[in-house]
Amino acid sequence: MALLVTALAGVVFGLALAAPPGPMNAIIAEESVVSGWRAGFRAGLGAMVADVLFFVLTLAGVVTVIDRYQVVRPALYLAGGLLMLYFAVGAIRAARSAASFTGDGQRASKGFRKTFALSLTNPYQIGFWLTVGVGLLESGSLDVLSYVPAAGDGLAGLLVVQTGSPALLFGFFAGIGLWIVTYPATLVSIGRRVDRFAPAVSALSAVVLAGFGLVFFVVGVGQIG
Repeated sequence: MALLVTALAGVVFGLALAAPPGPMNAIIAEESVVSGWRAGFRAGLGAMVADVLFFVLTLAGVVTVIDRYQVVRPALYLAGGLLMLYFAVGAIRAARSAASFTGDGQRASKGFRKTFALSLTNPYQIGFWLTVGVGLLESGSLDVLSYVPAAGDGLAGLLVVQTGSPALLFGFFAGIGLWIVTYPATLVSIGRRVDRFAPAVSALSAVVLAGFGLVFFVVGVGQIG
């Protein structure tokens, strides 16, 4: 029973981290709108594969190199910001041509490459694996919901689990996998009933990407200064 609870806690943790609005979900939404569920899933898979890579690097102790060299973090902010702005331009173009959620497959999907590249240059994602990720691997306890973006303080203490368990790690990645399957499917399912909103979803994705891109770029410039 304890093993099942730990695994379920991992699922909740993975879902809580994957679900909040942000650049990754903006790209998943855009890909789902323009090219259908498979494209949205592939976009989510790109971010998940990056997390698996960070997990392996954390296990090997490689990720800690970022903390040793002060120039790395601002460089990541600048690179990530520029990538988001570039992808925002593409999302604007997609918004003009998106007529429905039909996903006819005529447009070549680049969602996997987009989210994978953004994940590799995302200081927040790397920071997670430098802190919480290390905690997942070491034996001890973890206040799971306290790390939920924007709501962690109010949820602190509600779900504390033992770390260092394979069940927790399995549940964590299963939660992320569940999100990247259901989120695009939900968008496409709803969108087919209200196709007129397809351009609006794609345009909103562009706004989110542009907003995060500007923030990342400004932070990167500030850290260099």
